Amino acid sequence: MLMTEEKRQILANMVTAPYVALATMLIPKARKSSGNQFRHQVETRAILIDYGYVSPVLHKASLTHDILEDLEDFDVNLLKNADADGPAVYELVMEVTRQNGEKKPDFLRRIYERGSWNAKLIKCADRISNMIALGLGLNTERDFIQRYCTETEEYVLPIARMVDQDMCTELTDLISSRRKLLSLDFDR
Repeated sequence: MLMTEEKRQILANMVTAPYVALATMLIPKARKSSGNQFRHQVETRAILIDYGYVSPVLHKASLTHDILEDLEDFDVNLLKNADADGPAVYELVMEVTRQNGEKKPDFLRRIYERGSWNAKLIKCADRISNMIALGLGLNTERDFIQRYCTETEEYVLPIARMVDQDMCTELTDLISSRRKLLSLDFDR
């Protein structure tokens, strides 16, 4: 999607530095596939930009969407008080955060059934980032990749269909390519 001049201006004037600074707290958190959680936050935001979304609250939440799950001792006031958007960003981050004891299917169903539009967009961008990285790390197990593809198909594609058909298409293509990767025999 080509970015309009109006959207470029919104991005140019958006101040996200406080949220990038918070997201750097995730640098020590390694990912199963490769890289670290900080990069994943930035990639999630980049996907939203790629699809033409320029809401400041959406972008700020995308940069910090995993911070509450991944940092047990994180002071939520840092997020709430990061700037004037902090309270709204915190609410959106809470929406895309699995609650204590919440099983993954219940979490994804909650976003599908009751999530805001922005929560659904973050979940789709988050899953695109995860699917791109899936299988790139040497420690990613084949059964995990298969389960993740099935979970994406069952729970995240319906969310994508609601908010952005192009994201849905990309997720469908990623599922297909990861399943093709699984069918290859790397032991030869």
